[in-house]
Amino acid sequence: MNDPLVLLPGMMCDHRLFEHQVAFLGEEREVIVMNIDGHDSMSALAADVLENAPEKFALGGLSMGGILAMEVFRQAPERITRLALMDTNPRAELDEVKEGRKAHLARTANGEMLDVMQEVMIPKYVHRDIPRPDIEKLCLEMAANLGDTCFVNQSLALRDRADQQDTLRTVTVPTLILMGEDDQLCPRDRHDTMKSLIPHADFIIIPFAGHLPTLEKPEATTRVLHAWLNA
Repeated sequence: MNDPLVLLPGMMCDHRLFEHQVAFLGEEREVIVMNIDGHDSMSALAADVLENAPEKFALGGLSMGGILAMEVFRQAPERITRLALMDTNPRAELDEVKEGRKAHLARTANGEMLDVMQEVMIPKYVHRDIPRPDIEKLCLEMAANLGDTCFVNQSLALRDRADQQDTLRTVTVPTLILMGEDDQLCPRDRHDTMKSLIPHADFIIIPFAGHLPTLEKPEATTRVLHAWLNA
């Protein structure tokens, strides 16, 4: 019996971020996409994932979901059989990013959350030279469905997160590090850092993709995840 796979989506994304992966990987194993909107700290979100996950499972996360996956691993490494970290960042939030987040929270309190998503965040989600209005539309729909409270909770969890580099040094399970070649939010150096901390990890770059390769290049991303799960 193949281990179930738990997938953690990025900020203001839901199960649709992994629609292609769920459809194909789900033919071989149970695939669960968790909601990560119920708390305003990574530690509480991770505890919630562990409470609702199978006893043993493969774990993958993209962007905020990858950051959360590191905290899940920190809390219960004995339950994780494989780890996939996609388009993500092991470091604590930089002060200049916190300042920008403060402005986003202020605008959200003023009823402008979707404007923040559309003007500031979503344009950085896809490859800068390959316009994908379909993906940008989907991201705005997911944000609208999740709502202001989710935006605030996730913003606070990201702002206050711990540095996870020490956690990654302890990882011994089969690990995949994956990124789109033009990730504007979690650039190459973040992934190089993760590879240096987990030397045995496979590091794969998806061509013609930005921050959301699961949507921009779903077939290629699914093939890589399938290989990781079956190695």
